[in-house]
Amino acid sequence: MTHESTILRPAVAPRAAPAGGQEAATRKRALDGLPETERPAAATTDDARTLSVALFRRLGELTEGTAEYAYVRNTLIELNLSLVKFAARRFRGRPEPAEDIAQVGTIGLIKAIDRFDPERGVEFSGFALPTIVGEMKRFFRDTGWAVRVPRRLQELRIDLTKASDAMEQRDGRRPGRAELAEHLHLTEEGVAEGQLAANGYTAHSLDAAIGGDDDDERALRGTTGSHTAVEEPAYELIDDLRSLRPLLERLSERDRKILCLRFGEELTQAEIGRRLGLSQMHVSRLLTHIFTTLRDGLLDDPALEDASAGFEQ
Repeated sequence: MTHESTILRPAVAPRAAPAGGQEAATRKRALDGLPETERPAAATTDDARTLSVALFRRLGELTEGTAEYAYVRNTLIELNLSLVKFAARRFRGRPEPAEDIAQVGTIGLIKAIDRFDPERGVEFSGFALPTIVGEMKRFFRDTGWAVRVPRRLQELRIDLTKASDAMEQRDGRRPGRAELAEHLHLTEEGVAEGQLAANGYTAHSLDAAIGGDDDDERALRGTTGSHTAVEEPAYELIDDLRSLRPLLERLSERDRKILCLRFGEELTQAEIGRRLGLSQMHVSRLLTHIFTTLRDGLLDDPALEDASAGFEQ
């Protein structure tokens, strides 16, 4: 499989307002009184969240396949592209181009929009992010083989991983080759071939943790023995703190004090209020404003602007 063949270009219609009375009438019918956004991808986080709720409700009222349905769906895609940029931040160190990561992340966003049910009462961003990140990880899994391995063996490796995990959870131990062969209706030679193929997966540095997700890590653990390194969750926290530092410096002294009391001394909102002579409700509003400011600052990531520029035309 060539590198180019692994990247799918999502079919997102251009959002520049088309000329002509027919197109304008379509937009009017599609929105049915909702405000029209000239550049959805440039909307703030709060505006995108509020408008998405209304658009998902409207999408459920339209018939799939109609021009009105397509307009609302494409608006939702562009409105939530910031989620793709946010998810892509955690994969900055990957060798794959940022543009490719943004593209597959957008595919995940489209899948999340098509599957989202607003009646379940969950926020779209919380529903969409696991789908977007999952799509990125599948991309890494499909393109991360250090040597050329037939697709059949790549799929066999995944089947072995899933079966091994399920049997370990059931029996409390890792299954042997004969047990895997019986479970998957394969020969032991076939299982051995799949386990050997797993060794062709991405070659890792001796200083790096093995695997970027649980499936890959467990598969390697079952076929290559002990780890050369373990994943340290604190590294991701350090990366997040480094990204937050310049944003925290822009806050007022009072806002930084409130964050220090909340997360440094772990005080409740009421305790913070008593310490600063404020009401609990006022502290709650201030924290909400601080969190929104920090979140918007993290989403406004120049390193990924160029990678996502193609979706914002």
